[in-house]
Amino acid sequence: MKTKIFKIQGKFLMGEKLKHFTKELKAIKEEDIYEKIYSEFGSKHHISREQIQIEEIEEISLEEAQDPMIKAMSNG
Repeated sequence: MKTKIFKIQGKFLMGEKLKHFTKELKAIKEEDIYEKIYSEFGSKHHISREQIQIEEIEEISLEEAQDPMIKAMSNG
């Protein structure tokens, strides 16, 4: 199956404040993005799923991608 590039926007609780985030990730389907976000933020920031609010997930093209790692992985 071909992977797609998704742009994810949302907020997460860092201490007492909500921080906005925008990420680009590759996945086969949109449903996989939720698990990737929860896993990455939980590991990196030591927060639970309840502290993460995913507001928007949008499929984007390689040309729209800003993340150099996503571009490098897609061109390889």
